[in-house]
Amino acid sequence: MKRLLIIGSSLLFVYILGAVLLYAFQERFIFLDGELPQDHVFEFNTKFREINLETADGANLNAIHFATQSPKGIIVYFHGNRGDLTRWGEIVEDYVKLNYDVLVMDYRGYGKSVGKRTMEKLLSDAELFYQYALTLYPENEVTVYGRSIGTGLASWLAGKHQPKRLILETPYYSLNSIAQRYYPIYPSKLALRYNFQSYKYLETAECPIYIFHGTDDDVVPYESGKRLHKSLPKGQSEFITIKGGRHKNLVEFETFNKELKRILN
Repeated sequence: MKRLLIIGSSLLFVYILGAVLLYAFQERFIFLDGELPQDHVFEFNTKFREINLETADGANLNAIHFATQSPKGIIVYFHGNRGDLTRWGEIVEDYVKLNYDVLVMDYRGYGKSVGKRTMEKLLSDAELFYQYALTLYPENEVTVYGRSIGTGLASWLAGKHQPKRLILETPYYSLNSIAQRYYPIYPSKLALRYNFQSYKYLETAECPIYIFHGTDDDVVPYESGKRLHKSLPKGQSEFITIKGGRHKNLVEFETFNKELKRILN
């Protein structure tokens, strides 16, 4: 009996220790960020303007506004959890080629953006950039685009406002559902400080929604995106399957590029 108590106590200790570590270091699992020097000079092949917006709590948020001649509107783009604008700027240049201005920001802790990070502040930052876009374009010319972690922010905005459309690339039903997949023995819903709930945000969305997901996504499962699609009113969303697509390579598939052009044109 004593031996069983010792084993049980040891397992409980390990479990609790694991829970504490996951709670304390969850940002390192979610946000794979990296800073850039404030004097870093961006270089892209497309005409752009670097902007900085200050938040109510004094944080500085860095972004790139790509411009094109005779744009059809503007895409407000929320990127994934890895890399800064040196990477994402190159990625969104493809959308400029489709005759859209593109506004892409770095989250707090990424690139030149600085400030204390919380879920509430990230949502507030997204709102700040959306309002900036509205100073340049009427809302019926604004497309909100989210990729991976950014799909939660994009969904939140679509639920609050009335953009022309919402495009989600490799989205999650909720961040908790993903955390539970990786750490099934822990009550992630209670411990997760960044539980973006896309399905809940989109309950109040009125715009058309387009969801892209690859069948071989090993980060955010294909079924998570499918579940999000099924939670929406029939006819409001279109789910586009990329057969063989993984989490980071949808742009390599003809179906993705063909459908994206169709949607934006």
